[in-house]
Order: sequence, then C-alpha cells, then structure tokens
Amino acid sequence: MAEFIRGVVAATATPVDEHFEPDTHRLIAHIKFLLENGCDGINLLGTTGEAASFSSAQRLKIMKAVKDSGLPMSRMMVGTGVSSLVETLELTRAAGDLGFNGALVVPPFYYTGIDHQGLTQYVDHLLKMLGHIKLPIYLYHIPQNTGVPWPIEVVSDLARRYVGKVVGIKDSAGDIEYSKAIVKAIPQFQVFPSSEATLSSANEEGFAGCISATTNITSQDSQIAWSKQGTQDGISAGKRATEHRVILGKDSLIPSVKATLSIIHSDPGWARTHPPMSPRTPDQASILQNNLAKAGFLFQS
Repeated sequence: MAEFIRGVVAATATPVDEHFEPDTHRLIAHIKFLLENGCDGINLLGTTGEAASFSSAQRLKIMKAVKDSGLPMSRMMVGTGVSSLVETLELTRAAGDLGFNGALVVPPFYYTGIDHQGLTQYVDHLLKMLGHIKLPIYLYHIPQNTGVPWPIEVVSDLARRYVGKVVGIKDSAGDIEYSKAIVKAIPQFQVFPSSEATLSSANEEGFAGCISATTNITSQDSQIAWSKQGTQDGISAGKRATEHRVILGKDSLIPSVKATLSIIHSDPGWARTHPPMSPRTPDQASILQNNLAKAGFLFQS
C-alpha cells in the first residue's frame, strides 16, 4: 500500500448526463485537471460527488472507470459508507480490490440515538468481514447531514484497536475545535478538516491537509497555501482560497461548484445536478461568476 494521501484533496464533483447517469468521461478528464493543477489527491464519491444519489451499482461503475483510466490510484480515496452494513462492505471491498488508497466511511445513519457501542460494533463487523484487504479506513464526520457524529471517544477507541487500519478522519462538521481535539487525542491520526482556511497552518496544527468541495475550484491557491506554509505567499494564497470558498458556499454549495466548473471547462453539461439537487439558474450562475471574478478568481481551464 502506498503512503497515506496528504495535502490538498478535492472532494470531486460527479458530472451526470441527461438521464442522470454518472458521466465517467467528463469525470476522468476533471480528475486529471485537478491533479495537474494543485491537488495531491482526490476524494471520489463524497457529499460533493452527490454519492447519496447514486445506487451501489452506479458507484461501482464510477470506481471501476477511475481504475481503468490509468489514473494514479495511490492518490485516490473513495467514499464507501452507506447506512447498510452489507453495502458498505461491498463498496469498501471493491475499493480495496481496485487499489484505492483510502475509503471514507460515514457512521450508520437514519436511526437516532446510536450509542458508542453500536458505532464501534458497526466498524468491528466491517473490518472483520473485510478480512485481509489492506485499505486505509477514514471515518467521515458530517453530522449535519447524517444526524450521527463520530464522537471523539469512539474515534480514539477505534484508532487504538485498529492501528494501521482506521487511520484518519475527514471532519466536515465545520468545527475546527473538533479536529484539534482529534489531533490531541490521537497524534498520529490523519485528520483532514474540510476548509482551505486550515491549510496555511496545517503542519502547526497537526493536520494532514484538507478534503474540500471547493478545492475543485481553488486547487492552485490551495496548493500554494499547503506547500508554502509559514510564508507570506502561503498565507495570501490561503486567504484567496478561503474567500472564494465563502462565495461558493453562500447559496447551495454543490450546484455552485458545478456551475463554476461548467465555466472553467467551457462545458454546460457540468452544471447539471442529480435530483433532488437543483442546478444554478443562468442568472445565479452569472452572479456567481461575477462575484468570483471580483474576488480575483481566474477562470482558466
């Protein structure tokens, strides 16, 4: 297994065709673009990738297309967690077989009041059934969507019990104190906040980088912020990336990211979202483009 992915990781958007099927040709081209323009890694099929709107068969199709494309699998993570343990196992096993360098697992959701024991047992069973598949497992903390957090006590317990298997966490809660608490509790854990604002001081805080929706757009400045930490260039780039992130997140983040990608790639098809997500209207997209341009964003493909 390759070394753990670190640095700037894009939670890539997933293009869809007119029938809302995954458009793997557009996706592969975009991933190549991201890797050539500042991204150290890719997080496939996360929230930004509208993964919850796809069936397991569609997700497997996307995963296999990435593998077959010849992209460097050592730089690829993939979201494999769903509420069903059996489907999470199927997707996670496939990720290992295909050579992904990480699987992100959300806690089982829908049922409320899941206690620490229930969360721990879910991961216990998943890892037991995976057997000897060597695949880094990252917990995916996004309680505002799932309704179920990964409590720090559970994370610490799993990290201690599964050294080299449960290796990190993506914190999409927007609570930087939670990320810092994980670092303090488990110093060697790979902690990825979800905002570019953390990149300029990531080494100081003990973070492994960031996994962000908006690095689909801000990848170049994000890489400068990460690789030039402690310098004025790094600080300035981090501020620009953060300002652009704020603009993109003001009104429905995923459609805004896709609308911006349609401009960057000169491809209207990129603006299409999967129901129930609504795409940006032409007027909304125009306002978004103008606001990004005023903030100094250069729309370059």
